[in-house]
Amino acid sequence: MKLIPRLGCLTLLAILTALLAAGPLAAQPAKQQPTAPPPPPPVEEKPAPYDVQLTRLAEVLGSIQYLRTLCGAPTSEWRASMQQLLDADTGTEPKRRERLTAAFNRGYRSFASVHTSCTDAARTAEERYRIEGATLATEIAARFGN
Repeated sequence: MKLIPRLGCLTLLAILTALLAAGPLAAQPAKQQPTAPPPPPPVEEKPAPYDVQLTRLAEVLGSIQYLRTLCGAPTSEWRASMQQLLDADTGTEPKRRERLTAAFNRGYRSFASVHTSCTDAARTAEERYRIEGATLATEIAARFGN
C-alpha cells in the first residue's frame, strides 16, 4: 500500500473540506422555498399464503358465472360472491384486487370462447367447477381461517 505524504494528505483534506463547504452554498438560491414533505412510501403488498388457491377460486367463480348464465340461470350470484371476496380480502391492496379480478375474468372468458350454447358438456363443466370451488373454499377456510 502506498502512503500519501503527510503534506499531500493535509492538502487533500483541505480541498475536500472546501468542496464540501462550498458545494451546498453555491447550489442554493438566495431565498429558500419551503419544501413539501416527501410522499409516504408506497404500501408494500405482501402476498397472502393462500393467494394461489384464492386466485384459482376466482377463476372458478368466473367460469361458473359464465356457465350458469349460459344455461339459463340469469343470476349474478357468483359475481356477487366474487365481489364479497374482493371486499373482504383486498380492501387496502389494489394490486391483489386487480389480480383476483383478472383471474375471475380469465375464468369467465375461457368458457365464453369454447361454449356458445348450453350443452351437456357445459352443464358437466359447471358442476365440476362448483365442486372444485367448494373444495377450494373449504381448504382455504380450514387451513388459513381464524
